[in-house]
Amino acid sequence: MEGDNPSRPKNEELIIESKNFFDFHKKELGDSLRKGNNVIYIDFMKLTEFSNKLSDEILSNPEDTLRLIEQAIEESGLVINVRVRLFNLPKSQEIKVRNIRSKHLNELIILEGIIRQASDVRPQVVNAKFECPSCGTVISVLQIEKKFREPSRCSCGRRGGFKLISKEMVDTQRLVIEESPESLSGGEQPKRIHVFVKEDLVEPKMEEKTTPGSRVKAIGVLKEVPVPLKTGGLSTRFELAIEANNLIPLEETFEELDISEEDERQILELSEDPKIFDKLAKSITPSVWGYQEIKKSLVLQLFSGVQKTHADGQKSRGDIHILLIGDPGVAKSVTLNFMATISPKGRYVVGKSTSGAGLTATVVRDEYLRGWSLEAGAMVLANKGLVCIDELEKMDPTDRSAMHEAMEQQTVTISKANVQATLRSETSVLAAANPKFGRFDPYQSIAQQIDLPPTLINRFDVIFTLRDIPSRDKDEKIASHVLQEHQSAGEDMLIPREIFRKYVAYAKQRIRPELTNNAVSEIKKFYVDLRNKPVASESAMRPIPISARQLQALVRLSEASAKLRLSEKVTKDDAKRAIEIMKYYLMQVGYDYESKTIDIDRISTGIPSSQRSKIFTVRDTLTHLESRLGKLIPMEEVEKELEDKLSKDEIEDAINKLQASGDIFKPKRGYIQRM
Repeated sequence: MEGDNPSRPKNEELIIESKNFFDFHKKELGDSLRKGNNVIYIDFMKLTEFSNKLSDEILSNPEDTLRLIEQAIEESGLVINVRVRLFNLPKSQEIKVRNIRSKHLNELIILEGIIRQASDVRPQVVNAKFECPSCGTVISVLQIEKKFREPSRCSCGRRGGFKLISKEMVDTQRLVIEESPESLSGGEQPKRIHVFVKEDLVEPKMEEKTTPGSRVKAIGVLKEVPVPLKTGGLSTRFELAIEANNLIPLEETFEELDISEEDERQILELSEDPKIFDKLAKSITPSVWGYQEIKKSLVLQLFSGVQKTHADGQKSRGDIHILLIGDPGVAKSVTLNFMATISPKGRYVVGKSTSGAGLTATVVRDEYLRGWSLEAGAMVLANKGLVCIDELEKMDPTDRSAMHEAMEQQTVTISKANVQATLRSETSVLAAANPKFGRFDPYQSIAQQIDLPPTLINRFDVIFTLRDIPSRDKDEKIASHVLQEHQSAGEDMLIPREIFRKYVAYAKQRIRPELTNNAVSEIKKFYVDLRNKPVASESAMRPIPISARQLQALVRLSEASAKLRLSEKVTKDDAKRAIEIMKYYLMQVGYDYESKTIDIDRISTGIPSSQRSKIFTVRDTLTHLESRLGKLIPMEEVEKELEDKLSKDEIEDAINKLQASGDIFKPKRGYIQRM
């Protein structure tokens, strides 16, 4: 018994220190407890300031010390069965998974990484107490592996035949944490470690934040886990695992960002600024010169429109999708990278190395539970965030089609093996692509050079083309901007990053703007006028300027513009702002110079309607001549018939197109025949 004495006063001392600390910080602890479930969060730095002894003990002997602190709280009568969770630990305790060695066993360490797997939450015996029948010693055995462990021997020499007194059951979950890619150098493979979380760390609310793919910081005690051999004995080699004391999610969606009163004051002050839109736009990729229009639409994309559920249960999306198509070297990837880092759940993927499963979701074999489990892809992991897809045109066409559902319906449905699941993917997509032959050809319409299927293009609300056309004035500005970036550290964001994120978060959390009548009539006028513009040529085919999808895009853009001003109403000015962006994009991509109108078909099919109507005219003439002249039609007859309507070259061109599509063929020279 004498051996116990020195530690007892020390323990009592620690308990007294703890009580003093709690008396000193009563208000904070009260707040902590009020949030519910008997958990107290302790700021380690404050603890260090208050008592060096306590903080040193926590680092060197974490388990016992934390138990003593919990005991102290219970004794002071605040609450029973309490858990202490630490945060704000010193940097010295942070260790990379690859650097963990046996000397760190039973110490408190901090790891940062990405969760790769998460098991289901199940009850588990964590600690079993046994009594030795010979000498009455109580031995507690931590239960870590699958097999229920009994003590191997007692201090009195007895082996086996121990009596189980009690066992503790808690909810547990096993996570596998992998090092994050940023911390790796060269060709290192990321290492993994098991982390056991229990009790309040597996609360449903917490579990949402620990889904595979999310980043966390784990604070816990390093333990060794014996590896059972096939023969039934124990191996001399041990596995490492961490028993988590606290898990801190490092990624939150805009909805979860905490906004203090001070932040709110700053945000409201900013929103009063009449130039707030331009300021936010200038804060986007300050290292890239120009592109005001594009930066404005990227700001609107961050704010996004309002998701609505209609009376019939149908949902219409609020997220805005943007596509950038441009020559090489116009800073597309820079923009995408920037947007992925500023959006809380931003994901950046590159077309060539991305599969459909990596974007949406995939079913993998689960080694532990011997079944199938779902692993979410980028678009699901970025739910309520932003996915940036670079080099979209280099993606496999079959993989690209996986995006259709995720972009429009905002869900990912998977039916593989025996897993049927629908996952939510309410993400905005920002994609970048190069033209068909790597660079835009100035003599061809832009639409013909976009190597993407019309179905996918149509899902983007706004499409921008970035042309790299030499012009002295512009080149001088770009050159001086780029060189200045290299000379100094470059410009910082006009609105600092943190406040920028909080501004967007505030708008997304609190504001759901509604369309006013003025805004509705403005959008309606633009839409109807554009679709029914008088056409110069009296051809049978009228160009279709925009479709109903663009109408929805207009609504989303104007809602985002109202959110940006923190306004509950979408005004006429918001609608005008959306129309400006839409006009800018339609003039770039969909303007048909021949009929001097905007034509949506140019964007989605690559053939403008003015050209299409010529083809139809020639085809109708051929049908008409066939009834008069029989199957073989001489070319001269066709030209004579169309003399006053089309020029010779236009007829030639139309006939070549018809021949290419297999409508007609030339049986002999100078004659045509319909199929």
